[in-house]
Amino acid sequence: MIDVGYFALCLALAMAGYAVFASILGARRDDEGLIRSGENAVLAVFGLLSTSVGSLWYAILTHDFQVEYVYENSNLSMPIQYVVASLWGGQNGSVLFWGWVLSVYSSAVVLFNRYRYRALMPYVVSGLAGYSFFFCLLNLFVTDPFQQLPFSPADGRGLNPILQHPYMAIHPPILYAGMVGMSVPFAFAMGALMSGHLDNSWLRAARRWLLIPWTFLGAGNLLGGAWAYLELGWGGYWGWDPVENAAFMPWLAATALLHSMMIQERKGMLKVWNMILVFFTYGMTVFGTFLTRSGVVSSVHSFAQSNVGPFFVVFMAVTALIAISLLVVRLPQLKSENHLESLASRETAFLLNNWILLGILFAVLWGTLFPVLSEAFTGDKITVGAPFFNSVITPLSMGLLLLTGAGPLFAWRRTSPASLKHNFAVPIAATAVTASAAALLYELHAYAIISLGLCGFVAASVGLEFYRGMRSRHHSTGESYLRALTGLLAKSKRRYGGYVVHLSIILLFVGFTGQAFGTDREMVLRYGETKRIRDYEVTFETLAHSEEPGVTISAAALSLHRQGEFLCTLLPERRFYHSSEQNTTEVAIYSTFREDFYLILVGDAGDGSAMFQIYLNPLVNWVWAGGILFVLSSLWTMWPTRRDRSLAAADRASLRDPALAIRQSVVGSTVPS
Repeated sequence: MIDVGYFALCLALAMAGYAVFASILGARRDDEGLIRSGENAVLAVFGLLSTSVGSLWYAILTHDFQVEYVYENSNLSMPIQYVVASLWGGQNGSVLFWGWVLSVYSSAVVLFNRYRYRALMPYVVSGLAGYSFFFCLLNLFVTDPFQQLPFSPADGRGLNPILQHPYMAIHPPILYAGMVGMSVPFAFAMGALMSGHLDNSWLRAARRWLLIPWTFLGAGNLLGGAWAYLELGWGGYWGWDPVENAAFMPWLAATALLHSMMIQERKGMLKVWNMILVFFTYGMTVFGTFLTRSGVVSSVHSFAQSNVGPFFVVFMAVTALIAISLLVVRLPQLKSENHLESLASRETAFLLNNWILLGILFAVLWGTLFPVLSEAFTGDKITVGAPFFNSVITPLSMGLLLLTGAGPLFAWRRTSPASLKHNFAVPIAATAVTASAAALLYELHAYAIISLGLCGFVAASVGLEFYRGMRSRHHSTGESYLRALTGLLAKSKRRYGGYVVHLSIILLFVGFTGQAFGTDREMVLRYGETKRIRDYEVTFETLAHSEEPGVTISAAALSLHRQGEFLCTLLPERRFYHSSEQNTTEVAIYSTFREDFYLILVGDAGDGSAMFQIYLNPLVNWVWAGGILFVLSSLWTMWPTRRDRSLAAADRASLRDPALAIRQSVVGSTVPS
């Protein structure tokens, strides 16, 4: 099976190269046969990479430890779910899996656009195939997952113990789906520049393909935070780690792009800016991949240092050179059709939103690269920690939160003073009430009070938009307000689904703000001893040790009470994995919507006492609730409407009617996605 996988990978490289050649040549000659041949080659790449991935998975599941990758990333004692996840747990396998995810996206783009956007598709296909070609090259010549050892070991080293967590079984594929998917809107932008078809058709085609990876990337970041919170044992869910930042930066760029796309669609403005944002979003995903896999930054998440870094640098340089050259050539065709008419307008709010998002992105980028740059120029590696990021990004985030609520209150083009007064009255009142309540109930930092006040502002703003929409439907159709609400969500998914996404952002910010009034304390407890932390009493009951295959476990039992009422028994653990000689912690958490009691077993003193680290983390569950709402509302926003389904039905009909297919190929660039 290993030979089959390697041979399939070689064929995939050839097919990807052919797809680039056939698509470009077909477009230049206006040869539909060559263009279709290039698209079919992309489908073949998907089939071949699926065979290659299946072959490696077979080797992993059958414990073929003669395959070096299987030996390095799995062993006989691992639970089956982590054996499966070891496909993407190491460098070589994850590169292969990354290329396979790209082939899934590429095939979907080809199949969904068989008779649409025909002027763009040859160039879109060539771009995606070129990216596949690059990853196939990496796998064959740099990160070969099928390399074999000269002998067959009895057992493997096993997956990194900190990766053996349920969230890490699904977090990487979701994150990959987000990072890889950003190549599709980039390919549509490049297709528009190469073909000269620079109307809004490429934007409409790319928008849904941007929403999908944007949602995956957001979900992947949140899952990574949940894993860090439960597995790493440091009391938090986001530490501004370089690899966390590498996944966060493209999400920020994509968020800015989603907002500015609306201005181009409605007003014909920001055409050059949107091209730059598409380039930058895609560039951040490639740069993030480089950071993760090159070893230039130190991170608990990153792969070991390898020689893939120079290849990514060359790939980024060549891609940037081509993209910038095409943009310069096409600049005369990208003139704005309208201009900003008033500072008091929705266009201005969206533009400010873009600037703040990119300001946050560049602050994160600078903080991530500063240790590398300082070492390169001075010889001393100066670490940038969470205080830097928090001090710079917190005020920017407050501005972003304000604009999230203020944007919908402005009209397009210009907003009259009377409308401003009318629209902002309720949200400003809600801000004052929320901030005052926070100041009275808690002794908070000023930023925390401002943050909670702005959450009230955004909630009131979104609520006002829903109320006005429901009232309008109620008066025009006679529907009840509840039925009017469901009608708004069903028929105006893009607008009102976006507002629900804004509500999820509120929940996230409420959860983030909880960090401002958390408590942490380290304590040593003897058997039977009770200590108090705020209104909790924690009693150390016992400590036990056990041996399981490949791991030694130390587990403590502590009873938790609040105001005399028994709440639960907490069971924190420390584990030592023999194959990797690595210690990990298993935290114990008593969780409510108000706060988490977060307990870590630091160590056993051996004299009937043990050391524990305790965190009281307020409002953490608001973060997870916001994350769930973010994913659900994003999925709802992109879910096909009745109009989308009718267009898809027309596409299926065209498959059976060649004359209709020809007519659609002529007008396809004007059909919305």
